[in-house]
Amino acid sequence: MPKITPISYKKLCRVFELEGFKLIRQKGDHLVYVKRGIPRPVVIPKYQNIPVFVIKNNLRTARISRERYVELLEQI
Repeated sequence: MPKITPISYKKLCRVFELEGFKLIRQKGDHLVYVKRGIPRPVVIPKYQNIPVFVIKNNLRTARISRERYVELLEQI
């Protein structure tokens, strides 16, 4: 299983957009994404390198598996 590494917020936003999430608002340097059927919003900070723990928390919130994340990352 590939290791999750820090990536830029632009790539992470693209991953969630490919999965069907929509940007609903931006507050300061945080982007808020939602998707029908997912009860909590996914919040992505505008960091150059997003830490692994933030990526994992967002994947858990979005109910995206590690394998699916890697697939989406390869499409970018």
